[in-house]
Formats: sequence, C-alpha cells, structure tokens
Amino acid sequence: MAVRAIGAEETCQCVTYAAVTERAALAGGRWLGRGDEEGAAEAATSGLRAALDLRPIEGRVVVGPEDDGVLSVGSFVGAGGEPVDLAVDPLGGPGVVARGGYGAMAMIAIGGDDTLPRLPQMYMRKMAVGPVAKGRIDLARPIADNVEAIADALGRRANDVTAIVLERPRHHDLVEELRASGARIKLIQDGDVTAAITCAIRGTNDHLAVGIGGARQAVIAAAALRCLGGELQAQFWPVSRTEIAQARDYGFEEMEKVFTIEELAPRDVIVAATGVSNGDLLRGVRYLADSARTHSLVLCTRCNWVRFVDGTHFFGRERREEIRLLG
Repeated sequence: MAVRAIGAEETCQCVTYAAVTERAALAGGRWLGRGDEEGAAEAATSGLRAALDLRPIEGRVVVGPEDDGVLSVGSFVGAGGEPVDLAVDPLGGPGVVARGGYGAMAMIAIGGDDTLPRLPQMYMRKMAVGPVAKGRIDLARPIADNVEAIADALGRRANDVTAIVLERPRHHDLVEELRASGARIKLIQDGDVTAAITCAIRGTNDHLAVGIGGARQAVIAAAALRCLGGELQAQFWPVSRTEIAQARDYGFEEMEKVFTIEELAPRDVIVAATGVSNGDLLRGVRYLADSARTHSLVLCTRCNWVRFVDGTHFFGRERREEIRLLG
C-alpha cells in the first residue's frame, strides 16, 4: 500500500531502511522460545548495528537500549554521509521472543540531524489513537471521558472501543477504570509501540493504547503515529527523586508537562519495523530450507506513504526452493 508524493522518492531512501530492521529480526528470530532474553536482544542489536554501518549516513543514536555498548545513546553508526538522528529498538519484546510469544518487532525511527528529542531512561504515561480520534483525547482527563470521546469520534458505543494495556501491576487502577468506562480491554505482555501503531491501522479492531511504558518507546511510537496521522500524548512518570533529578539534567523541569506528537517526533521522520514473531500487524520471521521470509512496515512523512514489505532472504547462491507468493 503506498500513497505517493510526487518527486519525494527521488531523494528519499526510506524504503531501504527495511533492510536494517530485517537484519535485526532475522538475527533475533533465531532465539524464539529459547528462554534467553539476553541472547535474543544481543543478537538483534548486533544485527541492527551491522546493517546500520552499511548505510550511507552519519547516524547518532539519541534513543536506544539501556546499558548497551553496541548502540548506546550518543554512539555514531553508518558508513558516513547524511547526518541523522536515530531512535532504535532492536527487539521490541525480548521477553516475548524468549517465551515464544506474540507480536515482537525490530524497530527504528530516523529523523533529521538534531531533531529527535533526548529523553532520560524512565517511564512515561502515554495515550495513543488513530487519525479518526485525533484531537479528541486528553491525557489530563479521566480515562472514561477519553473512551467516550473516542467512541463518539468512531461513531461507536463505549463498549465497542478496544483499549490495549500492558499487563503490569502498575496498571491495576487503570484497568479498573477502563472496565468502569465500558471499554473492551486487550492485555498484552510486551510491545507498547506495536499497540500504538495498531490503533492507527484499520482492521486490527484496536482503538486506544494507554498506560505507562518506556520513554524510548514513546519517541518511536510518536514517529510512527505522525506518519499514520494519529496522535500520541505522553508525560513523565518518575518513580524516584533520582529520576526527577535525571530528567532535570536533560532540561525537563516540569514533570507534569504533557508532550505532544509534534514535540516527540518533530519534522520529517521515517519509521521501519519488521516482525520477529507473529502479531496482529506483522508476521514473524519464517525460516525455510535455504532462505527466510520477513514482513516489514515502512512509514515516511516526506514521501507520504505506508508500505508493507514482504522479503525473501537467501542464505546461499545455490537455491533449492521457489519464491512463494504472500499468503
């Protein structure tokens, strides 16, 4: 699926970023169900870094995995060229992969030089919707009011709205409020970025992603929703005085400030994601006799398109099987 902006693609190489997340997914997917979160994360991270180092960019990682030396915040990647900011999540859901679960993805967001925000490694309270409900949500309002506003925008009743929430003890009160609002609830183990994206894609039957998750994921989700025409609001959720001090070191004085999508993903952005395990949005990596098949999503504000990319990756020059149609 593509919506074409005339002339934009001649200078934009957004689709080629699928190769970056594909390489991470191919590496991380080998660890599906093996019970080793660290091994899966390390494999995906190494794959993403190796692919980035082949790109004609001078990329600076501004959002990355915690305590990671390969793609640590502030590190530079690429073969040299256009300066860009990178927000990377080589394996969104390492626990999902370790358990052999559902919906893990490799993701990356790319912005212009010095455009993506530098956020501290801490929690943020977030709310995301698709384009139909854009402008109708308010993180400061009770969750029941937001559910009613989303239902009204969609022309539905409140009990026809599906909200996605990470299954965590910290969300106990949120879940009870959602139940009282009448909304349907889908509890997930990991993958709040995936949840935000699915809310902006028709056919998933998901309408609201809400809850407390990482600041890193907020930037990538905001970039994706900017491409899809959706909306995301986020607010710091510190759990200690140390985190408040850390946020202030980054220049953020007001913990109550609600960030908009324009602040989290300003200007033109590219987002690429590849499924590692099967999910509502993307199929996971399928390993065949001498090849593997990937399913990716590429979003670009500059080219004004959304592309689903089906790729077959051969492991050798001598091929023993045919290309298969998507299905």
